[in-house]
Amino acid sequence: MNKNITIYDKSIIYFYAILKLLRGFLIKPFLKKSKGFLFVGKKVNITHGKHIICGKKVKFEDYCEIHGLSYDGLYFKDNVTIGRYSEIRPSSYYGVGEIGKGLVIGYNSSIGPNAYIGCSGKIQIGNNVMIGPKCSMFAENHNFSQKNKDIKLQGVNQKGIIIEDNCWIGSNVIILDGVKIGSGSVIGAGTIITKSVPKNSILIDKRNAFLRNR
Repeated sequence: MNKNITIYDKSIIYFYAILKLLRGFLIKPFLKKSKGFLFVGKKVNITHGKHIICGKKVKFEDYCEIHGLSYDGLYFKDNVTIGRYSEIRPSSYYGVGEIGKGLVIGYNSSIGPNAYIGCSGKIQIGNNVMIGPKCSMFAENHNFSQKNKDIKLQGVNQKGIIIEDNCWIGSNVIILDGVKIGSGSVIGAGTIITKSVPKNSILIDKRNAFLRNR
């Protein structure tokens, strides 16, 4: 811990960490597997826990929704953090429609607050990935080619999303189905990603223009 933090401030940090740790101990038996410490914030909603695997020091911050129902499950590797008010949702809450594929998020990666991770198609996030606040991922598209049939009845297609290691995804980024973001890339705030991004790219506008390579 930072040496410039006062003893008083440290005591506050430790107090809330212990509370999260206690909640984690209560949640662990309901998960498929959990190694080491699990930190769970207040009013976190975890459902279908038997589809969820957690590594060491996984943190679910306050008011998260973690919906586990999926074919491949949700796998949070060591030192993963899911920010406040974030929602991870592979399937309908009521079991309507297809069951989603699920999510893997690698070592030391984090998702900022107020994110929406729609992992109906498989979402794979690598190691040491930083995802900023209010980001959204949609690993699914509705079919709509039949003009005489309601779009809602035409089903969906799912290509999945891949974010490789060592990426920084800025706040309010939207990533759509079928996208692969190469390792070492930086995506600027507010960008909408509709096509794959080569490794070591820097993308900082909303028109998917690659400004330069790192």
